Amino acid sequence: MTSTSQEVELLRKIKELEIENEKLKNDNSQLKNQEFSKIDDKFSLDEYKRYGRQMIVPQFGSLDSQMKLSKSKILVVGAGGLGSPALQYLAAAGVGIIGIIDDDKVDTSNLHRQIIHNTAMVGQYKCDSAKDFIKKLNPHVRVYTCPTKLTNENAFEIVGNYDLVLDCTDHPAIRYLINDVCVILGKTIVSGSGLKADGQFTVLNFENFGPCYRCFYPQPPSPSSVTSCSDGGVIGPAIGLVGVSMAMETIKILTGYYKKDNFQPFLASYSAYPNQQIRTFKMRPRQRNCLVCGEHRSITKEQIENGDINYVEFCGKVVQEPIDDKYRISVTDYYELIEDNYDHTLIDVRPKEQFNITNLPNSINIEWDPAFRKLESLDDYIDNTDKTSEIYLVCRFGNDSQLAAKKLIDMGYKNVKELKGGLNKWTDEIDPTIPKY
Repeated sequence: MTSTSQEVELLRKIKELEIENEKLKNDNSQLKNQEFSKIDDKFSLDEYKRYGRQMIVPQFGSLDSQMKLSKSKILVVGAGGLGSPALQYLAAAGVGIIGIIDDDKVDTSNLHRQIIHNTAMVGQYKCDSAKDFIKKLNPHVRVYTCPTKLTNENAFEIVGNYDLVLDCTDHPAIRYLINDVCVILGKTIVSGSGLKADGQFTVLNFENFGPCYRCFYPQPPSPSSVTSCSDGGVIGPAIGLVGVSMAMETIKILTGYYKKDNFQPFLASYSAYPNQQIRTFKMRPRQRNCLVCGEHRSITKEQIENGDINYVEFCGKVVQEPIDDKYRISVTDYYELIEDNYDHTLIDVRPKEQFNITNLPNSINIEWDPAFRKLESLDDYIDNTDKTSEIYLVCRFGNDSQLAAKKLIDMGYKNVKELKGGLNKWTDEIDPTIPKY
């Protein structure tokens, strides 16, 4: 066969393959349409096959429970470490309508735990990324997204569209807002939290008779005791397990497994180390003196929407007065000093785990908490120092280093300076190879 004949034959076969592929696509499309068409007044063939393995579990409740899920509308506040696994399992289980509210965007630092997102979605809104995942996972679920913050002004309008709310947030102020709005609207809340390798979850305001968040915590925690994931760290599977548990509690509520006569207020606590365990604590019932669900309620919809209740102010925030500017130095000026081999001591006050990830050359690690804030002298850590020694301090963002500098100044050290903006600023302006974490 000549070269020209071979080319003609090859083109003919390619054309045949294209026609065959197109036919397969049409056949698959017809099959899919047939599978998605309801075969009775309940589900399609695809749905029966998709949900069959959970419908045959006795505790689940069979076909009626699956129908309840398909007619349910839930709102997930936060598509992060807790929201990611909760969304995946609830969408897979066949919850009919899922709303997602989150104004944050996907960052590379999220991906080790917020597994509904992927590398290609970095920079996209988390709620949109989550919707993209869900639509590929289960085309029977309708997803609505709100790339905005839940606020006093919009909370009632948004929450009012749903049957149940999953609180997957990470700050007390938003938790109190979600709680108060849900109690006033009569919505049950599945609430979770997690940090480091620990977490907890609970059900709040169940059927308008269970205790609410204010019943558990009438007063917010001290602002200084609230640690974020970026500061304290978090293990992905640990936070994920809490999110999965929240999904399970949601399914139990939506399918009617929990009833007023068998529901007991609880708080479940998960720990990953040393051995994984979930301990469940019985909690007190609804409190008569609760401001939002008690006998003499003083928190109203009008107060919240008008802004009369300031949740951020109620929960407080850590206010740190900056030290005098003469005790601070920019990373650029400090870089010039070390380039000139300036004689000094650099103390890094970050936790040792962070120090081991990355550190500046010749730095000494003395953790601010608990070591540095309690020390009475530097002699235990540094040889040949006195109150006139040149001492520089650095931390991650420039906060703890200011506290450490102030302590040394109060102890009588004369030549103390802290690096403005910490190691993060150093990465931005001096050495981009120093990793951010």
